[in-house]
Formats: sequence, structure tokens, C-alpha cells
Amino acid sequence: MGSSREAILLETTPKVSWQGTVIGAQPRIRLLRSFDQRNHTYLGYSLHLSGTVGNCGGEFTVGIGKAAQAKHEFRAGDVVSGASLPVADSRKEVVEFYKTSRLKLISRGSSRSGSSGPPWTVVPPPLETYRERGHRRLHARTYETHCRSCTWGCRMPVEIIVDHWNPSRKRYRVEAFCYGPKSCSVYRAGPTRKVPGRRGMTWEEEDWVDEDSTAHRNPDE
Repeated sequence: MGSSREAILLETTPKVSWQGTVIGAQPRIRLLRSFDQRNHTYLGYSLHLSGTVGNCGGEFTVGIGKAAQAKHEFRAGDVVSGASLPVADSRKEVVEFYKTSRLKLISRGSSRSGSSGPPWTVVPPPLETYRERGHRRLHARTYETHCRSCTWGCRMPVEIIVDHWNPSRKRYRVEAFCYGPKSCSVYRAGPTRKVPGRRGMTWEEEDWVDEDSTAHRNPDE
């Protein structure tokens, strides 16, 4: 009944118009954890903007699809407008608005390539590139202070299945990751991540997981 009610609300909720300058354009990826197993769902891209939503000014985040990003090639500095719905379940999204339409590139940002970071502010590559590169955990504070505008940064909503024999037992949180060069001067891993399991067990995702995920890349890749 709950999901049906949400669907009805979304159908009757008008999209809100917005306009802003892109602070950062990053991949929009959801992570599912089940003890020592993890699975990624590649949803599209996240735009972090400074501007107005309806009559309200400030910073906000908008989710867009893979095709929309491929068409417009948004990056930091661009001025963009569109219309979106408020996110129905904030546990499963790190953006505030999604299901975006009427996207328009109003003006391009500086011609500076943004390739000499950190932070790197080039046009984000295809989602397949992120999957191929692999990621390392990123300290939440480092993300907030250095990586919000970086093409290689990513905040993921995490859904944790605590007991695989009872999948309804779930927990939710947000984790930050870095897909950027391993030689990045501002990168900080932060504490290892612990995943709760059944009967009070805990899986600790140690450093070797990140090392294995990015072992195919050179330090400057």
C-alpha cells in the first residue's frame, strides 16, 4: 500500500522548475551491500547547483539520466535549467530532485578545461568508465571540503541487507567514493567501513578491497 500511495503522490505532484550554476557534475550510483557482497546500480548523473528552485534560492542537487548528460555534457560552471520532481524516498537517493525534464543549457562555463585538478572539473565520462576504473572509499569530510565539484567524486546511497534470509531487514546510509587518480594530493580514505550482518556479525571492508578494485590503474590514472 505504501508504494502505491507514493506512486499516486508522484503522479499528482507537479514538477518544480529550477535554474542554477553547476558546482559539480558527478555519477549517480546506488550501492547495495549484503555483508561482504556489494552491487552497484548506475542511475545516471548528479548535478550539484547553486541557484533557485521554485521561489527558493540556495544550493540543491538534481538527478539526470545518462542520455541527458551525453547530449548536454554538463560540467562545473555551466548555467542550466529544468523541471524535476522531489525525490520520493531520500534513503535511496543522494539528490533532492529527479525525473528531470525540460533540461536546457543556458550558458557554458569558463573555457578552462578543468583537467589540472584536484578537483577535476571536466565533463564526466560515460558511466562505463567509472565501472571500469573502480573506486576507493573517500572520507566524508574530504568529500565535503575538496571533492564536491570533482568529476571523480561520488556520494552513494547505500542499502544494506542485514540478513539475506530475511531481505526485508535493511539499513540505509550514505558513503563517499573516489574514482580519481590514485596520486591525488587531497585524497583521504578515512576509516574502514563496517557492514552489519545477521546474528550480530560484522564485515569490515579493509584496505585490500580498494587496492584490488583499482589495481589495474597506474598512480596517475
